[in-house]
Amino acid sequence: MTVDEIRELINLAAETGIAELEVQRGDNRVRIRRAGFAVQDVVIGPPSTAAVTLPAGPSAASQAAEPGREKGEKPNDPNLFLVKSPIVGTFYEAPSPELPPFVRVGERVQPGKVLCIIESMKLMNEIECETSGVVESKLVMNGQPVEYGEALFAVRTV
Repeated sequence: MTVDEIRELINLAAETGIAELEVQRGDNRVRIRRAGFAVQDVVIGPPSTAAVTLPAGPSAASQAAEPGREKGEKPNDPNLFLVKSPIVGTFYEAPSPELPPFVRVGERVQPGKVLCIIESMKLMNEIECETSGVVESKLVMNGQPVEYGEALFAVRTV
């Protein structure tokens, strides 16, 4: 697969709004995943080859939390605590689809309060708040894949 073909696939994913696209030709495999439109991951070749990460536009959630802040940077406000994912998996805001979310934006939380679940390898891992404060924003959409260290919630400490 040539670089021009990969660029065409990236443009196709961006134009159509596809969340994930994977193409395999022989031993070469290309996968483009747009998680919240924050980052596109492109993996080229067999599993032993390197991955290339291309920046895309910032997600609406990250812009709402802190305008001008890129993913992974610390917030400008010292009273804003980012709850980050301790594992790779799938983010769920409620214990089941028919139940309400664990927390809502604007809700006061205490240490130990369950904020969400991250499913990893068929195990449901409860993510608890580490500080007391008010949930200022939810930075991940329900059902979205998350990476290790990715910010999930912004909590304003009190």
